[in-house]
Amino acid sequence: ATREYGTRCLIARRLVERGVRFVQLFHSGQPWDNHSNIRGALPSVCQKTDKPSSALVKDLKQRGLLDSTVVHWGGEIGRLPVTENHGDPKTAGRDHNGQGFSMWVAGGGFRGGMTYGETDEFGHRAVVDKVTPNDYQSTLLYLFGLDPKQLYYIHNGQVKEITNGRESRIVNEILHRPPTV
Repeated sequence: ATREYGTRCLIARRLVERGVRFVQLFHSGQPWDNHSNIRGALPSVCQKTDKPSSALVKDLKQRGLLDSTVVHWGGEIGRLPVTENHGDPKTAGRDHNGQGFSMWVAGGGFRGGMTYGETDEFGHRAVVDKVTPNDYQSTLLYLFGLDPKQLYYIHNGQVKEITNGRESRIVNEILHRPPTV
């Protein structure tokens, strides 16, 4: 069950060993987008990815590559803590949630073995130690040696800040060695 994704993890490790600076892994299709049939689809995709993902992190660590490699596991949006499709267990799924979701990270300067942030009692939105997408982006850029306040792009002929003018911060609490500035 793990061969396909496990092979992708092995290729990712080999690319990192050879100095490739950005590697992105996908699972074919969109198996995490469970608007329906979550009980049938989610256990299968978890079984296919959990062990290979763990093995990738262990492999990077054993080879001395984890400290210089950021491993991010997550998507661009979370899932609501309630089901949709009128509660029918055969077709139930979960809709998008941009207000409270989780991801895990390893290596590259992140502190290990910790949980950061909390949602409300329903798991609907972040209420303690909130991290915005721009905060997370700024934290990653810091780990990559870049200053988000110095990064710009051009859109329709206009120069824009990478964070689109939104406030952002480096989330020091999740870093092994926070910035000294």
